[in-house]
Amino acid sequence: MLRAALRSGVAQRRAVFEVFARHLPHGRRYGVVAGAGRLLDALARFRFGPEELGFLADAGVADEETLRYLEAYAFSGDIWGYAEGDCYFPGSPILVVEAEFAEAVVLETLVLSILNHDCAIASAASRMVNAATGRPLIEMGSRRTHELAAVASARAAYIAGFDFTSNLRAGHDYGVPTSGTAAHAFTLVHDTERDAFRAQVDALGPGTTLLVDTYDVAAAVRTAVEVAGPDLGAVRIDSGDLLVVARQARAELDSLGATKTRIVVSGDLDEYSIAALAATPVDGYGVGTSLVTGSGVPTAALVYKLVARADEAGGSAPLRAVAKRSVGKPGRPGRKWAVRRRDGAGTAGPSWSPRCPPIPGRATECCCSRSSWAARSSTGSRWRRRAHGTAWSWPSSPRTRCSSRAATRPSRRCSARRATNCRPASRPAGRAGPSGRSPAPGR
Repeated sequence: MLRAALRSGVAQRRAVFEVFARHLPHGRRYGVVAGAGRLLDALARFRFGPEELGFLADAGVADEETLRYLEAYAFSGDIWGYAEGDCYFPGSPILVVEAEFAEAVVLETLVLSILNHDCAIASAASRMVNAATGRPLIEMGSRRTHELAAVASARAAYIAGFDFTSNLRAGHDYGVPTSGTAAHAFTLVHDTERDAFRAQVDALGPGTTLLVDTYDVAAAVRTAVEVAGPDLGAVRIDSGDLLVVARQARAELDSLGATKTRIVVSGDLDEYSIAALAATPVDGYGVGTSLVTGSGVPTAALVYKLVARADEAGGSAPLRAVAKRSVGKPGRPGRKWAVRRRDGAGTAGPSWSPRCPPIPGRATECCCSRSSWAARSSTGSRWRRRAHGTAWSWPSSPRTRCSSRAATRPSRRCSARRATNCRPASRPAGRAGPSGRSPAPGR
């Protein structure tokens, strides 16, 4: 496309692409945005060096004109997007890229590969957070996915409300709090379970978490309290009928005076099994495989579509709404700004994405126009980020919780625990969009 656009002359036409989901997975009523920070970090490094250009030339993918263009490539357009942690619904324009067509079209795979993965993980994580009803969750899925996806998954889960990750790289790169426990191998390498517990307590103190299901849970709980004392931090149970075993472990701990020792469970948990354990004396959950695979939905099914473009090159040319009309996948033409309304109780409903109204006196121009949009306000957009070289400004890991009433039967609305639900803790001041509304969703 780039090669042909450069030859035909449309490469320099201003274009607007939107990222959205046509539908949500069956049984789900909302998704959660994540990955924008990772995307902008990746975009700042998105360059074509001699090695990449050599490959494109040898493979016959790019001609000389295309190679010269790519050699100097550096994104200089504008990006708007929902804040990470915001809820989205079908049709929500969660990311908008405005730039020359040539600059924007080559970003499709980069944008979608990051956002589809991270939004899928955050959406699954949000359901688990709601099922946990305030009990802490540890992300433990690094061994069940690609090594780089594991770091991204830990970040996305934290954005959606997980409390810790066992992935130390995620802690290093993004500041996600880390936590973990011993594996069964640690117990098996010692001569006895008591020796293993003693070694762990001697190294880490009585506040550590001891794994008690290698042999017999009841016997291990008694041994753990004998070794660490009643101030033992926690025990972890990774197998068996967790509903029954957790209650037995709680009774055993209480009888030994370890009433403050917590119980953490793990072992192929998802939002449904977490919800089923709501009535048990469990104090935390470790979630792995289900989380990093999106709990059965490994992609958010986001698409990257052209919705508006200019008829000629140049930044001042007005935009024309465009969309495909294919059966089953029709587009919604025109640049959109999302608005989220709240009911009388303060509960946020689905985002509403009106197309821009025409500007009085300028029938051929809508408020998508760069000049008309700039005239409406002199301050920077709340979710707008400009890129010139590597001068990016985007929070790397804002933490938010987007809660529904129940993970197993998500609410039609994204109901707030507080008025600040579905928002980062702080955001820079924004500017008004069309009709005085904020161009941001989640409002």
